[in-house]
Amino acid sequence: MTRRVIQLDAFGGADVLQLREEPIAPPAEGEVQLRQVAMGFNYIDIYQRSGKYPLPLPTGLGHEAAGVVESVGHGVTDFQVGDRVIYMNAGVGAYADRRNVDATKLARIPDGIDEIMAVAVFFKAMTAEYLLHRTYPVKAGDIVLVHAAAGGVGQILSRWAKGLGACVIGTAGSDEKCRIAREAGCDHAINYSQEGWVERVIAASEGRKAHVVYDSVGRHTFLGSLDCARKFGTVVVFGAASGPAPSIDPELLNKKGCLFLTRPSVFPHNADAAAFRANADAVFQALRKGWIKPSVSARFPLDKVADAHAMAERRQNAGSIVILP
Repeated sequence: MTRRVIQLDAFGGADVLQLREEPIAPPAEGEVQLRQVAMGFNYIDIYQRSGKYPLPLPTGLGHEAAGVVESVGHGVTDFQVGDRVIYMNAGVGAYADRRNVDATKLARIPDGIDEIMAVAVFFKAMTAEYLLHRTYPVKAGDIVLVHAAAGGVGQILSRWAKGLGACVIGTAGSDEKCRIAREAGCDHAINYSQEGWVERVIAASEGRKAHVVYDSVGRHTFLGSLDCARKFGTVVVFGAASGPAPSIDPELLNKKGCLFLTRPSVFPHNADAAAFRANADAVFQALRKGWIKPSVSARFPLDKVADAHAMAERRQNAGSIVILP
């Protein structure tokens, strides 16, 4: 049996992504073989493709996919042929139409949720899940600032935080994206590409400032994020879409109000099977409650994955990008 897979031999632009056909072995002990129905695109894929987050070469790309179990290796008891499953922490290599995956990295997709909708939100929703429940446990009445609120993670963060009872202030890079942010549940939406956005955020909070700031933009928003957080507030940097956040003297956190600053990651929060599956259950429950609403900007076949990367780098997607076999 063979599979089609995206690989790269060098870092660079989207043109380094190569579609290849290669043999696939039967699943080893503890593995299952998946026929992948849909693959997720995430901005970390661009960081790894470009070499910002370098990987050993040659390498595959992609972290999440949903599919159907086609065969199981020796010792696998949690899954059987025909099960619909999803993963996001099995190592790079998800851009493929078939893949052997460690069974401990899989979670079942509940009935009533299709693979495309699941993969459209899963990695992003798993990110939102730990940000909202462990990095800073959001509670009713909190003021939450979400940068890039019209993006894939931003929309989920905004709607889920609203479901938890928070007042959500979102920022986005255009007036059109501010409209999308409001549709995603933001009480206020502010264009951070315009002068005075910090003052408008503070005004939207009625001068109280944010309990927590979720910043995935980085360089363009980071220093402003510190000004938007209240005394003893938390600033969470979990991405760098505009470039790395500038280095600061820790004393600045004291001057801004004894702020807490953290740079967390989704993977340590899902390092073991029990935690991963519990967090996945929380995501699917939020999906059923309507706190997460899948938003797919575009779908690309595997042989057009370079176009998916180009769309994201031009910031033309307001929601998720899904890759199909």
